[in-house]
Amino acid sequence: MEVEIGRGKKARQAYGFDDIAIVPSRRTRDPQDVDIGWKLGPHLLELPLLASAMDGVVSPHVAIELGKLGGLGVLNLEGIFARYEDADGQLAKIAKLPKERATAGMQKIYSEPVKPELIAQRIREIKKDGGLAAGSLTPQKVRDYYEVALEAGLDILVIQGTVVSAEHVSSNGHALNLKEFIASLPMPVIVGGCASYQTALHLMRTGAEGVLVGVGPGQACTTRGVLGVGVPQATAISDAAAARVQHLLETGKYVNVIADGGMRTGGDISKAIACGADAVMIGSPLARAKEAPGRGYHWGMATFHPTLPRGARVAVEQNGTLEQIVIGPATENDGTFNLMGALRTSMATCGYESIHDFQKAEVMLAPSIKTEGKSLQQAQKVGMG
Repeated sequence: MEVEIGRGKKARQAYGFDDIAIVPSRRTRDPQDVDIGWKLGPHLLELPLLASAMDGVVSPHVAIELGKLGGLGVLNLEGIFARYEDADGQLAKIAKLPKERATAGMQKIYSEPVKPELIAQRIREIKKDGGLAAGSLTPQKVRDYYEVALEAGLDILVIQGTVVSAEHVSSNGHALNLKEFIASLPMPVIVGGCASYQTALHLMRTGAEGVLVGVGPGQACTTRGVLGVGVPQATAISDAAAARVQHLLETGKYVNVIADGGMRTGGDISKAIACGADAVMIGSPLARAKEAPGRGYHWGMATFHPTLPRGARVAVEQNGTLEQIVIGPATENDGTFNLMGALRTSMATCGYESIHDFQKAEVMLAPSIKTEGKSLQQAQKVGMG
């Protein structure tokens, strides 16, 4: 639906997770009969969960432990772990930076060059326990570092930026041709982010196995304020899911839609899947884990940009283990623990057996879904996160 902004401009109405609710169907089923697995290229993954490639979220250790739980940790191959042998020492420095100097202090720390030998070392650390190694590189740097990552055994490559397009225009003549580049790689590639039907469709046509959907919804991201760019996630995911259908009709190939950011609770994750996502990528919920390398802080990949930072270092409470947050058991009643159990129960409550079935769930505009009848919870600040 378009609304008139002024005589010369119309705009579509867009919706976030807080604006919608999933409608139960006529059927219910037992949670143990629900399958939340999904397929990424040749890999079958038990949980539709990726940990964001953020230094406060994913270390080689976290990637290994999340893999054991059934998820996928994506390591930032241009981050702290690829710049410093003693990454923990630098992470401790970031945690100690005063609030007013956090951005400038991180810019200085991240001015250390990426070291290809450390990229290889970190990938081998993940691989030594037999898990999948996934790593993220920006479009600007992927050609510089992908070969060393491949040689070290990288299983899944994520080409990730604030916004990634299949038709980047550059006056210097060095623009990355995603279609040609992806075709040359012997591994599944995920690309993103994007937030519109056309961009998602063009990214799918590059040959990617998955497309990241989300521009600016993360807890630590300030892109929407700095650039004014972004689309609320419920609408962005739904548009990308429509692009997936069109691409499937054109080519016969199914491309995964991965909701990236904006999800804090199991309910948010369930809504993302119901809007059409195949999996979710989350950062701040996992930064709360006691194993997370951020020591109670979380920041995005563009927080330390040398000339135009588009992120903030935010504090999180490390109040549970990675296992408790991902698969339980929950010790809180606000939906921030046992995220995958919540998804499974939501699907069972609505009668759906698989991720693909749940994507067909009825969704309703429901601006009062989180406040209706909740005056006591609001007044007492319980159960609301």
